[in-house]
Amino acid sequence: MTDRILFWHRKDLRIVDNVGLAAAREHGPAVTGVFCLDPGILQADDVAPARVKYMLGCLEALQQDYQKAGSELLILQGKPEQKLPELARALDAKICYWNRDVEPYAKARDKAVYEALKEPGVEVHARWDQLLHAPGEIRSGKGDPYTVYGPFKKNWFGQAKTKPVETLAGCEGLSAAEREQAVGAGATELPSLKDLGFRWDAKLPLAPGSAAAYEQLSNFCGGQQTILGYDDQRNFPAVVGTSFLSAAFKFGVLGIRDVWQRTMEAYGASEADEARRGVIVWQQELAWREFYQHAMYFFPDLAKGPYRELWQKFPWENNEGLFQAWCEGRTGYPIVDAAMRQLNATGWMHNRCRMIVASFLTKDLIIDWRWGEKYFMQKLVDGDLSANNGGWQWSASSGMDPKPLRIFNPYTQAKKFDKEAKYIRHWVPELKSADVGSIISGKLGALERVDYPEAIVVHNDRQREFKAIYASLKN
Repeated sequence: MTDRILFWHRKDLRIVDNVGLAAAREHGPAVTGVFCLDPGILQADDVAPARVKYMLGCLEALQQDYQKAGSELLILQGKPEQKLPELARALDAKICYWNRDVEPYAKARDKAVYEALKEPGVEVHARWDQLLHAPGEIRSGKGDPYTVYGPFKKNWFGQAKTKPVETLAGCEGLSAAEREQAVGAGATELPSLKDLGFRWDAKLPLAPGSAAAYEQLSNFCGGQQTILGYDDQRNFPAVVGTSFLSAAFKFGVLGIRDVWQRTMEAYGASEADEARRGVIVWQQELAWREFYQHAMYFFPDLAKGPYRELWQKFPWENNEGLFQAWCEGRTGYPIVDAAMRQLNATGWMHNRCRMIVASFLTKDLIIDWRWGEKYFMQKLVDGDLSANNGGWQWSASSGMDPKPLRIFNPYTQAKKFDKEAKYIRHWVPELKSADVGSIISGKLGALERVDYPEAIVVHNDRQREFKAIYASLKN
């Protein structure tokens, strides 16, 4: 009998272009997938129902993909450091593969699982999969990890990218006896969202699973060619100008090498400089994603607080009433309220709007960015620690950012990026009959403001106050 090999899935819910899974298959055909529903994640106070729903859909699709490859994906529930060794003993598995992660919790968890697998004599192999360049591959001339995006991007673009790896195929599944043993070790049916104690009735922004993600990637890079106009359209929330693939990246249902290859194909098929510019700008978003993951890997304290020492002393006002108004989308600033209502209703928010509402919370309401970071994680279908933390610290000016005081004016942002108020009117229906100029300028008359609140703060006043606080700390 062929030795049983376990592959532990986490942020790589696919069988295509999966580095660790391909390495496991090279080791032998008896590859069995495992996913562990970890209470350390599912019972945390920053879990989003929409994200769990998307994950479960991806797991269901992954189980079907494993069946097509001749094997199966087993579902466990409990602490991985307990459940994986139990399964390994039951199946007499002596080898376990997984792909590495950058997050502090994941690194500690993986170390615990590695130590726990020693007792049953399981050999562990870990690979890098979710990044085009693993932490340590992109370093400054002095050999240090980068703390500024610009130089990181330049180095990152200058490095050759690896090609996609083989899709899992030709596996040997479990025998009937082995399936019984797996069940005895805790393997269970995939639970429903309700079983896990969550509820999410709204439509997801992207259908779960690898097939749906690759179809969306094909539309973005080829069929609909949205990527060619990305540079022009990406900042307008009323326009379909982005990829809508953020949740797919979060759970790894797309292979990053596949993604890069598709972008290069789109670039090669483009003749106009403007179209090629769209491809390059979207590739730069991939570089941002990797920059934030490298930063989290090398500077794990980012998960707890600000990178810049000055901001550790910042006297945030943290007004609970103002924070609640921000969460509910009733600040009296239409572009802010539209964005927050989109988040609450769909589990997703346009990236330009993420920057607007983050700036408003930190610079206008003078509320600790960590409050907003956590609220986003409680709502976002694509909530990812590295990207979310990096974005919030960028907006708060507390992170790795050479411009320490970037402040967005909500009215200017609305005028530039939603000048016809289409996005605002969709998500703030009480303003549908209001004059467009009044909406984007904030100068709503009494009749236009029916059922819509007045501004909870005055932007110009708060901007001066914020700058004064910053200056006093700096001096």
